[in-house]
Amino acid sequence: MAHWHICNVFDRGSAGSRLWQFEARKDRFTLKEQFVPLDDKPLPPKLVARGWSWLWSKKLNVALLPPGHVFIRVVHLPKSTFAETVSMVELQLEKLSPLPLTQIVWSIHVLPHQTKDGLQPVVVMIAARDKVEEYLGKLEAQGFLADRLELGTLDQLLCFTGEGDGVWIFPEAGAGAGAAVVAWWIGGALQHIGLLRLPPERDKAAAVRDQLWQMAWGGELEGWLTQMPPVHLVAGPPVRAEWEQALRTGLGVPVEVTDPLPPEQLAAHTAKRAAESEPKPNLLPPEFATRYQQQFVDRLWMRGLGAVLTIYVVGVLVYMATVQVFAFRAQMVEKQVAALAPQYTNAMQLMHRYNVLRERHELKFAALDCWKVIAELLPQELMLQGLDFAEGRRLTLNGTAPADNVNQVIDFYEAVRKAKLGNQPMFVRFTELNYRKDPNSATVSWNFACELNRAETQ
Repeated sequence: MAHWHICNVFDRGSAGSRLWQFEARKDRFTLKEQFVPLDDKPLPPKLVARGWSWLWSKKLNVALLPPGHVFIRVVHLPKSTFAETVSMVELQLEKLSPLPLTQIVWSIHVLPHQTKDGLQPVVVMIAARDKVEEYLGKLEAQGFLADRLELGTLDQLLCFTGEGDGVWIFPEAGAGAGAAVVAWWIGGALQHIGLLRLPPERDKAAAVRDQLWQMAWGGELEGWLTQMPPVHLVAGPPVRAEWEQALRTGLGVPVEVTDPLPPEQLAAHTAKRAAESEPKPNLLPPEFATRYQQQFVDRLWMRGLGAVLTIYVVGVLVYMATVQVFAFRAQMVEKQVAALAPQYTNAMQLMHRYNVLRERHELKFAALDCWKVIAELLPQELMLQGLDFAEGRRLTLNGTAPADNVNQVIDFYEAVRKAKLGNQPMFVRFTELNYRKDPNSATVSWNFACELNRAETQ
């Protein structure tokens, strides 16, 4: 039962349809929700349909077959494994079935008790295939795809029998009005299950007596009955009085009357038994189970593809919306740029003019600074013939000096190299000092060049 988390039991009975949803808790199923559909309208998909949640929360759909569609028999077989028991039932199925084997579906339920001979009672349930397929068509019309078909009569029977020898009569579980299922529990085991009919016209007491005595004679011939056991009637108020009177009058023995299980309790027992049962055999035809499983897989694929397509479409829409937003913002920026273009052009022109004027101003003062420094450092013995300030930073000096004052030329060159404006050198990138003696006179010609350190002068 731990394999299943949810079990739906659907009873499409003559008194109306009812759906019970049970939740698995430990070793039992507890009622979670009850739903009564109107007429033959579809059931809520959230209760019965299987979706992605089924992959982690297993849901079992069980439909109750009408008792009139199922033929019940009891066979006693040697105790063995379930698979071997199924094989033994298959060997006897042709003898047990009222219809050809190609026209039936069948299932079994192995009882835990044993007969005095050590045999194991096995309840065999047989249903006409065409009736089952017709019933499944009605279930499908209401949106209920069954995983198993069960017989609620069996659970009613199992809940009351086993408390001692007796014959148990279940009118409400019979195949239609005026019918009842009869279970003979003798020697601590279920010996026989039969059908008891209450005729509408003839003497009901006599009819009940004759049918029960025929079953009793059959039990005596088979050796499992020696005397008439106590009679138990399991019936509700609608049919209790009629059946109790017929049994008391016909048999002349006391009849113990018991109320049947409420529908929700009976459905809980059915859910527990169905969850613990082997998947095969099952009253549900194999081709229906295969088709339902394929529909479930196809539905998962379609929903998965639909979800992926939806996510893709949403992603495309979000992308397109984002593109439109950014395109709108870009257009607004372009409009702003177009509006500011003339102002920007004018501003750039003004900035260029300003830079030119500032550079002229700076160069003017830079030239004056150079002249001032050279004038301060130039010795009186030296003659400055040329001072060329070009390219805004290139300073070229040339002049003459007496031939015996070459050292003063060198000192002047070193003084210019060491000249500072603030804490930084005023001139950088000096060329070598060139000087030569004029052969026609007693003088020396000298020259050198350097660059004004504009970073400091600015």
